[in-house]
Amino acid sequence: MQPRPPHLESAGAVGPGQIILARPISGMPSQPATSTSATAKPLVIAIMGPTASGKTAAALEIARHIPSEIISVDSALVYRGMDIGTAKPSRDELAAAPHHLIDIMEPTQSYSAMQFRDDALRLSAEIHARGKLVLMVGGTMLYFKALRDGLDDLPQADPALRARLDAEAALIGVPGMHAKLAQLDPVTAARLKPNDSQRIQRALEIIELSGQTMSSLLTDRPAPELPFDMLPIALEPSDRSVLHERIARRFDLMLDPQSGGLIGEVETLRARGDLHLGLPSMRCVGYRQTWEYLDGLYGYQELREKGIAATRQLAKRQLTWLRSMPERTVIDCIGDRVADTVLETVTTALKQR
Repeated sequence: MQPRPPHLESAGAVGPGQIILARPISGMPSQPATSTSATAKPLVIAIMGPTASGKTAAALEIARHIPSEIISVDSALVYRGMDIGTAKPSRDELAAAPHHLIDIMEPTQSYSAMQFRDDALRLSAEIHARGKLVLMVGGTMLYFKALRDGLDDLPQADPALRARLDAEAALIGVPGMHAKLAQLDPVTAARLKPNDSQRIQRALEIIELSGQTMSSLLTDRPAPELPFDMLPIALEPSDRSVLHERIARRFDLMLDPQSGGLIGEVETLRARGDLHLGLPSMRCVGYRQTWEYLDGLYGYQELREKGIAATRQLAKRQLTWLRSMPERTVIDCIGDRVADTVLETVTTALKQR
């Protein structure tokens, strides 16, 4: 699980793009009161942030006071058998409030942003119908973007074609695939890094399936209207070095056989015989590095260093996504009582509806 953040002391006003500090909580509603009339849209709370920012603790604090259900917005938590490296909520945490979109896929399968959007919309309607507050919690920013902005009408993935593209990549390398894409779709190739194997493969797959380039299929159509209002709350560090220390401590706990056991977990996954590093599940941070360690590519200390570095890079990408969202309410995640501050922000928003 993600660690609870340390203390924040002063208070600030709630507002988009504004940093909120901690203050005492009072007057919390006993009912979610997600809307004030039959015609008003219900409210969805989106708790987003980089890895190790305390999203789980904040969501569970809300659920402790307001009847809520949690929709996971995490591309790694969907996979069964991947508990330690994904910091999956514990049994006690899962029992504290209903959770959705956790342990729904085998690690051999893929789960797309389009699937997430469909599932999140369906689940939100069901949860609202039960009279509860929807908490969307996670750090997969592409999922949040897909929910908010919709998705272009791109062809579905084709497993056989992907296998052929994987084989081709093994022969000519990812840079070779990027060069191929540059000939077929220079616009898309220009915005992708030459080592971004997953997105390069997807762009080539779209060309073969549709006969059109990804750049020609992506449009600037207006975002679809959501059936609910969303309050985006971003847990962001005022001092990134503190988050980096937290990330290192958490990865060490994952590696520790007593408190974590990530190496053993990956050994179990390898023993299945149907998994490989070309799968999205095994490309998750921590799993790729541990797999390569078990392949003998480097030693334990290098595994630790690579795992921490990859997690820090993930956090950097997540923060970049967040900072492109001016409408978010920012709460400093490296202080104390952060979960209480998030709860008060939500309570205030519900009272104002």
